[in-house]
Amino acid sequence: MLNQQSVVPLETIERRIFVLRGHKVMLSTDLAELYEVEPRSLVQAVKRNIDRFPDDFMFQLAESEFDNLRSQSVISSWGGHRYPPYAFTEQGVAMLSSVLNSKRAVRVNVEIMRAFVQLRQILSSHEDLARKLDALEQKYDLQFKAVFDAIRELMAPPEAPRRRIGFHTAE
Repeated sequence: MLNQQSVVPLETIERRIFVLRGHKVMLSTDLAELYEVEPRSLVQAVKRNIDRFPDDFMFQLAESEFDNLRSQSVISSWGGHRYPPYAFTEQGVAMLSSVLNSKRAVRVNVEIMRAFVQLRQILSSHEDLARKLDALEQKYDLQFKAVFDAIRELMAPPEAPRRRIGFHTAE
């Protein structure tokens, strides 16, 4: 296996992965930039091979989604976008390398696939951490229950005073 230099830094790719409609996606405008092709060329290649891109591989953003991303400064509010970009899921990105006939597209896709895998691993480790935290909270809740019970006992009003035994004098 050749140890090749990264075509695109992993951090650059990770910053361009968004969650839309419950899917981790990359936008066609970002992908075109990474592949060093015009966005319209990328979209044309996809449309020529539309049967390779079912709805779970690719979808076009709604105007509201596009406006929301634009307001978050993900997409420039000015520029040459007439239509909202397309969003490609991991499977859609993988399919792109088969419709874009360039060595760069293949190499960039390898980097993108690695980024998606790393993202999945990070999310998985966060889920494990969340489960462990839940277990600790339950464990400590039981331990703190004893502390709270002791505090409640101290806060309870004292019992009625007992009657003293023996000789009593009035004071």
